[in-house]
Amino acid sequence: MSTARILLDGRGVDRDAVLLQGRRAAGGLHALGVREGDVIALLLRNDFAFFEAQTAAAALGAYCVPINWHGRPDEVRYVLDDAGPKVLVAHADLLAPLRGTLPAGLQVLVVPTPDEIAAAYALAPEQTQALPGDVVWPEWAAGFEPWAGPPLRARATMIYTSGTTGHPKGVRRDPATPEQSAAYAKMLERVYGLVPGARCLIPGPLYHASPNAYGRQALPNAELIVLHSRFDPEATLAAIEQHRITHAVMVPTMFVRLLKLPQAVRDRYDIGSIRWVTHTGAPCPAEVKREFMQWWGPVVYETYGGTEVGTATLATPDDSRSHPGSVGVPTPGTRIAFYDEFGDRLPEGEVGEIYMRVPCYADFTYHNNPAKRAGVERDGLISVGDIGYLKDGHLYLCDRRADMVIIGGTNVYPAETEMALMQCPGVQDCAVFGIPDDDMGEALAAAVERQPGALLTADDIRQWLRERLASVKVPRRIDFHDRLPRQDSGKIFKRQLREPFWEAAGRKI
Repeated sequence: MSTARILLDGRGVDRDAVLLQGRRAAGGLHALGVREGDVIALLLRNDFAFFEAQTAAAALGAYCVPINWHGRPDEVRYVLDDAGPKVLVAHADLLAPLRGTLPAGLQVLVVPTPDEIAAAYALAPEQTQALPGDVVWPEWAAGFEPWAGPPLRARATMIYTSGTTGHPKGVRRDPATPEQSAAYAKMLERVYGLVPGARCLIPGPLYHASPNAYGRQALPNAELIVLHSRFDPEATLAAIEQHRITHAVMVPTMFVRLLKLPQAVRDRYDIGSIRWVTHTGAPCPAEVKREFMQWWGPVVYETYGGTEVGTATLATPDDSRSHPGSVGVPTPGTRIAFYDEFGDRLPEGEVGEIYMRVPCYADFTYHNNPAKRAGVERDGLISVGDIGYLKDGHLYLCDRRADMVIIGGTNVYPAETEMALMQCPGVQDCAVFGIPDDDMGEALAAAVERQPGALLTADDIRQWLRERLASVKVPRRIDFHDRLPRQDSGKIFKRQLREPFWEAAGRKI
């Protein structure tokens, strides 16, 4: 029987070697004073070291905090200050802007940035190496005997939620009970479909909750895990063909970019091995999912939830065909309710803020700020800030509560406009958001990135949208950008686009 492997952009190691290095690192972390319930932070791109560090933290019963390395240095420093880790494991190039500003007493372990990542991000050689005096992760970990301490209850990864409405908050879970752990494992099997012999592709960053959970599930179970240092649509097709990928985790923007490849490129690759693609992170336009499954087959499974609540719904391919646009039905035991702006519970079918509880997830608190939880909880259910409704047992999303725009007293959900705009010929990516308007209070604005060579105009876009949406949902302002600010997953930093308009009007958002 062949040994399970992990690849980074084609370069591979045996899974057993990664797990052994993780157990050695656990011994090293224990020697540094890391104990059960402590925190270690990861500032790492997709790399073998990510799995090694998570393995080490789990062995010691410590919390692992993967940091969004797309953030500015002050944003990374905020997470470090708030989480209070005893140890930071960081790629050399990501650590460079933080040197000299790290919290006092923090032990830093440096991972030399791999050549594959350096090539993908056009990094200079001097950016990728540890400096004299640094403690270098591979050599450091190899110097310890594998951890052989008593089994401890592994802590969940402590994910920091996005800072859309202020500083991000660390979601710190209690250790799961044996019953919760068993139910959680069954739920992940239902969501990701991982079976013995699965060959998994992870093209998005592991600091995100879904790729992170997927990677932790795949590590002990998959025959092959293929990591990409950054998403590239044609490279994704090539990897599927070369490695006979059976399972993958993606976000809808990746579907759109794959669909916009020229037909000749799409036809060049054999993707017949794919059996299961789980996507999350944002609603997927029904037409995009339909077109994607016409190409890849009935393999797309959509999940919805949040860092605080976990995976609350699942849409199978059959659900997507019978209830297009929905994010599926509640996962086993999940409770969902809807409330209006006054806190009154709404009957099924009415649009309101979504509150949920998924029982297989251990209870949580916001790290260092437990009082914040009261602001997102009603009747024992938790909100992650989304608006939606239930119909025929299927959940439909409208938009983020914070993104909802009120135009002349009418609630408008930018996500609906974005879904239509993403399908407009010539559009590579887009973001729609509210800006101040003296007459109507707010107006819609769109930031658009055109496909290379596209001659798309603002009038072309408005005409496309008027044929599909009510006039109030057509942006009054349309700006074109050479490149929108976004993460490798495709998720756009909408706040960076929206803030200047409100600051110019002398108003905060």
